[in-house]
Amino acid sequence: MFGLTKSELKILKKLSTPIKIQDFLDSMPVNWEKKGETYMSPRRSLKAKKMHCFEGALLAALALWLQGEKPLLMDFQNKGDEDHVIALYKRNGYWGAISKTNHSTLRYRDPVYKTTRELAMSYFHEYWRVSDGKKTLAAFSTEPFDLRKYGKKWVTAEEELFDVVNDMDDEPHTQIIPKKNKKFLRRADKMERRVGHIIEWSKTHPKT
Repeated sequence: MFGLTKSELKILKKLSTPIKIQDFLDSMPVNWEKKGETYMSPRRSLKAKKMHCFEGALLAALALWLQGEKPLLMDFQNKGDEDHVIALYKRNGYWGAISKTNHSTLRYRDPVYKTTRELAMSYFHEYWRVSDGKKTLAAFSTEPFDLRKYGKKWVTAEEELFDVVNDMDDEPHTQIIPKKNKKFLRRADKMERRVGHIIEWSKTHPKT
């Protein structure tokens, strides 16, 4: 199935709910890309036993797909900070999100959001630059990004998935900050920024 081995399927099929998927992502070390930029397929992430947000979102989308759901992603674009990617899921008409992150923010979302815009906006207040607290989330994918357009090749690809990343980045995005209101944005306060320095996996950890 999907070109996966029995051992790979055994791991993924155990991830039968969004919560189980999120717990699995949380248990995995973060990929600090010490040897250069990576965009690994789920197969490569499982083999490497580490992942960053894009790679985690792909694995989450695959786990959902194996359960009969659509493999959907949402891309967050920003200015002067790192982009972020999440996997989307839906329960009883409400959207939720699965997210791989190394910080206390930008994490899992319960299925309580009526629209993908509502879901995206729930990340705005906590999407800020650690160095100065400036809020940086500028836009999100206007429509969920469906990985089925690539068939199944992204599941086991050995090459970096630059095509998926670039295509997702080129898709229409909805701008968040009204130009006239940009000057009214408040930076994260000292307490928020202090917590923002806490990370799960340090760059010096041998597993990253």
